[in-house]
Amino acid sequence: MEYASPGGIPALRVASDRATETVREFYAAAPFPGYAPRDNLSALRARAAKSAFIRRLDESIPGDAVVVELGCGTGQLALFLATADRVVIGADLARPSLELARDAGRRYGLTDLHFVETDLRSPGLAEACFDVVVCSGVLHHTPDPRRSFASVARLVRPGGVVVLGVYNVLARLPTRLRRAVARLTGYRWIPSDPVLAARSLEPERRAAWLRDQYRHPEEHRHTLREVQEWFRENGLEYLRAFPSALLGADLDDAHEPGDLFVQADDDWAFEGWLAQLSWMRSRSLGGEGGLFATVGCRPA
Repeated sequence: MEYASPGGIPALRVASDRATETVREFYAAAPFPGYAPRDNLSALRARAAKSAFIRRLDESIPGDAVVVELGCGTGQLALFLATADRVVIGADLARPSLELARDAGRRYGLTDLHFVETDLRSPGLAEACFDVVVCSGVLHHTPDPRRSFASVARLVRPGGVVVLGVYNVLARLPTRLRRAVARLTGYRWIPSDPVLAARSLEPERRAAWLRDQYRHPEEHRHTLREVQEWFRENGLEYLRAFPSALLGADLDDAHEPGDLFVQADDDWAFEGWLAQLSWMRSRSLGGEGGLFATVGCRPA
């Protein structure tokens, strides 16, 4: 595989259709999420430690893995995963976001971290080459998420793992209701958003969340069963969801142990629907705008 050089950000098959340009311009105008002026590696690790999902993802990925994050944005997850002895490739559509990620990687002294500018629908990366493919918070902003996922899935090697994060139909409902109120009030009042409340003293990060969650030009929402079908269509075996799709699981247990890459105990469709209903009250999903993760593997 040919990686990006540490000193530059190559462009690979960058698309130029109208929908792509709209999303590219959206993130180029305000890269999300940003970095605080005095941000450092310790602060990055502290932010990551607050997320049960990111901690479990880090624990599940081997230290010598080759990882690609598609739609890495400003690279905060890619940077965190690169603090182990992994090779991490961050790919995104918006060059300003990638430049922030590259500069942060340099400040933190990370050497096995590389960035490329590309469209995940035609990424220009070697197929069946990566141990772990991560694509979270991105696919639901493409015009055809199902078709986009096929491009993502082709990158994982036999025995490798795909981690996909998209908005859930049910867990996203509270945000959609808040968005309706926000639009009616000219964005002067947005009720009960936990992230906006937590960022009341951080105007730039607050504005970035407001823009990403309430003013994005392209958004789709998906069910667990729908995403499982995407996995099957692309020759992947579904392993589990995060939060758990099993009833009785503690959705917000920050200390819940377990390997994300091990198959869940069962996969009962009715139980999955009930679990998704419960996700609307999850504090962790509330802080992510209703984003849930699914994990699948390509049989060796």
